[in-house]
Amino acid sequence: MKIKVLCMTEDADRPTVATFVGLARAGVDVRVMCPRPSGSYDALIAAGVRVLDAEFPGRLDFARVRALRAQLRAGRYDILHVFSNRALESGLVAARGLPVRIVAYRGIVGNVSFASPFSWMRFLNPRVDRIVCVADAVRDYFLAMRPKFLRIPADKLVTIYKGHSLDWYRETPADLGALGIPSGAFVVACVANYRPRKGIEWLVDAMAELPESSHAHLLLVGRLDDPRLSRRIARSPAAARIHRPGQRSDAPALTAACDVFVLPSVKREGLARALIEAMAYGVAPVVTDCGGSPELVVDGQSGIVVPVRDARAIGAALGRLHEDPLLRRRLGQAARERIRTHFRIEDTIARTLELYRSLTSG
Repeated sequence: MKIKVLCMTEDADRPTVATFVGLARAGVDVRVMCPRPSGSYDALIAAGVRVLDAEFPGRLDFARVRALRAQLRAGRYDILHVFSNRALESGLVAARGLPVRIVAYRGIVGNVSFASPFSWMRFLNPRVDRIVCVADAVRDYFLAMRPKFLRIPADKLVTIYKGHSLDWYRETPADLGALGIPSGAFVVACVANYRPRKGIEWLVDAMAELPESSHAHLLLVGRLDDPRLSRRIARSPAAARIHRPGQRSDAPALTAACDVFVLPSVKREGLARALIEAMAYGVAPVVTDCGGSPELVVDGQSGIVVPVRDARAIGAALGRLHEDPLLRRRLGQAARERIRTHFRIEDTIARTLELYRSLTSG
């Protein structure tokens, strides 16, 4: 008999949508609950995956929980696979007493604690059968939690990388001149929304480590209008060469037109989508040794890894790549190859199917 799975997501990204589609084509009876306004809803419908319209409000909504419980009972699902915190809370309450296995997804490092009631309502709830970790760094965090006697068993934690396909990344590099960046400039990109843990300030400071003669420009794409960051930029000697075009739908094409991509995170990083996109376009990456980033970027082989909170180290890495175009090109090509060989969507589908079978084989 087919494995029956109900997946709950607020807005699945392209790899997650491709995973749902791949599982359905592999013979899994997949149904996905997600909000109708999300882009993933239409993509799943177009691919022939059965979709149920559902929203997951910020607080626990018992009317929605009752509807979910009715769906779990009527569908006789083998597995409930949940992809967000809010959906996980609802799913755990709705599944109480029902013979369904529960799989949770965790995409960032940390922010789970034995002292937090919310953590017990989510990932620490004994009702969760497996936690899919997007990187080994996420899994390692769970395994190192204290006190030791409360830790999650190792066999409950499964690392499954979120896979990609180079066929998804074929956009023509954008014209950066429209953003005020002169032709021939050495351009460093970073795509992120402002949060202190993203470490954007350290990247801004690193620009001051480069000589003005380098003609280096920094392109910061995303919601990055925080007053603290604005003050940091205003104090920088490189302020005139730092550009913030805001959130852009063409962020991958902008990144593809740059020479280097930097992810200066200081904590909690999983596998950043913007970093993967840059690597897929063959842009040489510089990352900090934070979370899952070193699992994507092998230092000296497919990019450069530097310590967290070290503007001088970031600046030195950028200086090396500015002075050595051949190194820049070699690391960029190796980064693209690493995505092609080690982060394949086919492997994500296969590993997820293997997980489902292990949960239903008994």
